[in-house]
Amino acid sequence: MEDPAPGEGEVRIALLVSGISPGDTKKRSGWQGSPMAYPRIVPHSDGAGRIDAVGRGVGSERLGEWVWCYGAQSYRPLGTAAEYVVVPEDLAIAFPELEWDRAGGARREILEQGACLGIAGITAHRAVFADGPVRGLVVLVHGAVGGVGSIVTQLARGDGATVVAVVRDAAQQGVAKSLGATRAYVSDDPDLAAGIRELAPEGVHRIAEVDFATHADLDAEVLAVGGVICSYSSSEDRVAIPYWALGFKDATVRLLGSDDFPAPVKAEAARALTDGLVAGGLRSTIAARFPLSNIVGAHEMVEHGAAGRVVIDITDAT
Repeated sequence: MEDPAPGEGEVRIALLVSGISPGDTKKRSGWQGSPMAYPRIVPHSDGAGRIDAVGRGVGSERLGEWVWCYGAQSYRPLGTAAEYVVVPEDLAIAFPELEWDRAGGARREILEQGACLGIAGITAHRAVFADGPVRGLVVLVHGAVGGVGSIVTQLARGDGATVVAVVRDAAQQGVAKSLGATRAYVSDDPDLAAGIRELAPEGVHRIAEVDFATHADLDAEVLAVGGVICSYSSSEDRVAIPYWALGFKDATVRLLGSDDFPAPVKAEAARALTDGLVAGGLRSTIAARFPLSNIVGAHEMVEHGAAGRVVIDITDAT
């Protein structure tokens, strides 16, 4: 393909890293009956690299900026699984001036992390802060070491919440605690609700939910009066909910779809995520790195449930 050129209000990024999210594999597989929206699609919405060209209306001072981007393939045909991507200027988030080491290792590490911030990070930020700060509150995080859940855990703890984590198995309990969880429970623990209630006798104030269909009853049981459930995924499209259990809690159920958050919400999240990344307190676990030539293997790893994020190395970052 010819190298893309930025149009009005756009920048072109010479990519070094492309981040894969489960949503990228779902789009490719026609999940929810979604059609192929364009004759040709370059996948992946998230990535990081350096701006090497700007379109009309974009200041030349942006040339040379190291950036991460989001939404590259959100309602657009050309994503970050390529040497270059063109995005609206606002979707290219600059890193502040950093002390890169001479060998480029620090640059590579922070660019990889930036390439993991888009879909997962913005979803996590919305799940934590859509209904205001969480300082002094109790936040329950299902899937607390996953791509979204791990960022939820870190953001909530960083804002001063007490974080209760629910994870898949005992091996993940220590990981959840290292991310900031006060207590971590295994999801199939028969005393799960009682354990959560022991830590939060009045109930949890916010729930970040990775599978609303599976956990609706548990969430209703442990939610505080006036609490909020923010769900960003569900194993079933049509979910049966315990209506009165939630109704008597004066509960709010917020269903999240990151591609369609309002632009100001995304921009606010992007700023906060960049600050957290640069300050060193926000990190994603990189499970594997693949060359672009083996993007098939990368997608298969994501589909089979990678224990962390999977990224594509586009080119050398030195």
